[in-house]
Amino acid sequence: MIDLYTAATPNGHKVSIALEELGLPYSLRVLDLSANEQKEPWFLAINPNGRIPAIVDHDEGDFAVFESGAILIYLAEKTGRLMPQDAKGRSRVLQWLMFQMGGVGPMMGQANVFFRYLPEKIPLAIDRYQGEVRRLFGVLDGQLAKHEYLAGDYSIADIATWPWVYSHGWSGVPLDDFPNLRRWLEQIRARPAVERGLQRPPLKMKLDVSSEDNQKAADEFVAGARAILQTGRTEKRA
Repeated sequence: MIDLYTAATPNGHKVSIALEELGLPYSLRVLDLSANEQKEPWFLAINPNGRIPAIVDHDEGDFAVFESGAILIYLAEKTGRLMPQDAKGRSRVLQWLMFQMGGVGPMMGQANVFFRYLPEKIPLAIDRYQGEVRRLFGVLDGQLAKHEYLAGDYSIADIATWPWVYSHGWSGVPLDDFPNLRRWLEQIRARPAVERGLQRPPLKMKLDVSSEDNQKAADEFVAGARAILQTGRTEKRA
């Protein structure tokens, strides 16, 4: 049995989707990020960095793994699935996984901060990070013009990247210029395991803010994100 410590974020959904795809039994522990639960001593014993997601594999002597990319690699190697066994195939998957970890995730995260979360709008920063997200989407679109999935077959590289691209509207970056990326997004969205993973746990809002009810949920989410950002600033000053 695996314990998954998570929240409804793209990084969190990477791991729940992978667990659903692999059919591994797991329990779900949703952390309240706005209450800073991820900084409590009991969780820091699992992940010293105080971030979600993290897992504890009780079948392997209560072995803890943190960092979403490392968790995906661990699960793929544990099961022998979602990553090729040959050196070249494994390298292709890891290259695209690192592209997400070092590029897509951080740049979309910064776009979210400046476009959605900060009360003061800084156009230069918004343009900078949204522009970089568009550039990265262009790289993904070019790869997907030649391949069905990022590294050939469906793999942890797709699972890592998909929840971030799925949230593109929250970052304020449309997919109009990226038809191959949109095809890939919709194709993966149709997988039953992906749907199950997105519900573990579910988002409290839709990623668009077109309806009045959803706008209220979005406003509450933004308020929580601002509280987390403020906590981070306080920690840095301490």
